[in-house]
Amino acid sequence: MTIIVELNNCRAQKESVFLAIRNNKIGLYHKGGLLFSFDKDGYKTHLKYAAVIESNGKNYVSEKDILSHKLLTNFETGYDRIKENCFMYSGIEAAGVSEIYHRHSYMSGNDIVVLDIEVSFTSYNEENKQDRIDMLLYNTTTQTLQFVEAKHYSNKEIWSTTEPKVINQIRRYENQIYQRKAEIVSEYVGYVETIKEIFGINLPEPKDIDPKVTLLIFGFDADQLKGRLTELIKKNPFYKGTKVYLRGDVKKLETKTLWNTKE
Repeated sequence: MTIIVELNNCRAQKESVFLAIRNNKIGLYHKGGLLFSFDKDGYKTHLKYAAVIESNGKNYVSEKDILSHKLLTNFETGYDRIKENCFMYSGIEAAGVSEIYHRHSYMSGNDIVVLDIEVSFTSYNEENKQDRIDMLLYNTTTQTLQFVEAKHYSNKEIWSTTEPKVINQIRRYENQIYQRKAEIVSEYVGYVETIKEIFGINLPEPKDIDPKVTLLIFGFDADQLKGRLTELIKKNPFYKGTKVYLRGDVKKLETKTLWNTKE
């Protein structure tokens, strides 16, 4: 299938699909969406991505023309259109995170890479069935893992004159790390081995994990940084003890700087 060829040709800044290992299946992500999943039954994609008409070379059709068109009959011929739809349905935060994992994946050869995304744990909190963390960085030099939660400037969960909702979310995630540290590291040793087998890349196995979760806030301009972000986040005492990294343009984010965020 085209997607496997594309994956094998991925290099640094030109990566289009991010492969993540899941329980008994593989997730293939593109521009913030789950493009395909792959398991023993083959490839699957969401109906809203696959519901496209096979092209006859024209960009526009009349009502009469529709009768002579048909929906795509296989993923191979409809692959590019499915990718377009996947991107169109992506939320603003998922699309922002994708700018990071497409440029800094484990295929990039960087010292600090994105090893996994949308990491899910069974929640210890009865109100939440699952805790889903946006991104997992990996420092290949120190062989250490670090989780990152990403929020767009427009997300109401980061704003409050008292304790914002995101703080409770970060604390839940840090509790997951505290309770499951050995389990998480062990799982990602196996994850790395699988990645190495698939792509034939040189990637050391993880040995440790940062107990703190970094909060990445992005999608703001210079005026917003000087105004609301300073008043309600930088000066908010409830953010004390939390690693917060502010980056207006996520396309310019460097993983090394994100990794070194201080409390």
